[in-house]
Amino acid sequence: MNAPELGLPMPVPAEGLPAGVRIHEVGARDGLQNEKATVPTAVKAEFIRRLAGTGLATVEATSFVHPKWVPQLADAEELYPQISGLPVSLPVLVPNERGLDRALALGARRVAVFASATESFAKANLNRTVDESLAMFEPVVSRAKASDVHVRGYLSMCFGDPWEGPVPVAQVVRVCRALLDLGCDELSLGDTIGVATPGQVTALLAALAEAGVPVSALGVHFHDTYGQALANTLAALQRGVTTVDASAGGLGGCPFAKSATGNLATEDLVWMLRGLGIDTGVDLDRLVATSVWMAAHLGRPSPSRTVRALSHQES
Repeated sequence: MNAPELGLPMPVPAEGLPAGVRIHEVGARDGLQNEKATVPTAVKAEFIRRLAGTGLATVEATSFVHPKWVPQLADAEELYPQISGLPVSLPVLVPNERGLDRALALGARRVAVFASATESFAKANLNRTVDESLAMFEPVVSRAKASDVHVRGYLSMCFGDPWEGPVPVAQVVRVCRALLDLGCDELSLGDTIGVATPGQVTALLAALAEAGVPVSALGVHFHDTYGQALANTLAALQRGVTTVDASAGGLGGCPFAKSATGNLATEDLVWMLRGLGIDTGVDLDRLVATSVWMAAHLGRPSPSRTVRALSHQES
């Protein structure tokens, strides 16, 4: 006798949570950036089109970093015009002024810079100190704002660093304040190696609030290395965060932090949020189908538990 089919979770709202969450989908950029085999540009473009068709409002498209550092995203100039007309926000990563020039030339209206809360990762990722990297971002942010372009500031290693260990809250708060003072419109707090637990998340968000950082300017970006990404997300929601980064199918990690495993899977996030009665605007069936399609192109099953459960993928 076959087991009954599982449908969607029954919504049971909980007190103190937001009514809606904006999912910042990073699968096409963060999810693919460290794939060893080159993903064809046409496949990337179709992936983004399919993601846009699920109801996601924000789909991070690519990075205008030098191809030497992230070869997988060397086709940014070829890719962006193919998807620029989609009715969704399409942020792109810009590491410096040259990257900004390339993005603006193609009409990008949302960009992101990528900072670090720790000196070790700033050195590994940007070959600069934290303060030197902030100085590099200053003209990028100011020029973007002068062009009326929205700027997101990614902040890596907010909870733990593979070289330095646990990261002091005050250290993270200092860099967050600096990024906002540069003119960033929003910040994404990254648990780059996935070591955070809910108490750390709550403590950091409380400290940021005390430092005058509005929760409306914050998003969270959790990796699931130790299976804590959803628990950490729930802790952030309880503190008023309404922007959550996630990657379709759980794709990705960080090429500059070898202990980092995959991002929080968008499907797993949507399943939890739907169960809590929180609106995302995302069609979960279409999203699962998109991740199954992408997994076939990558030649391996999706690590997302929700994708596997709803699509009957084998692990």
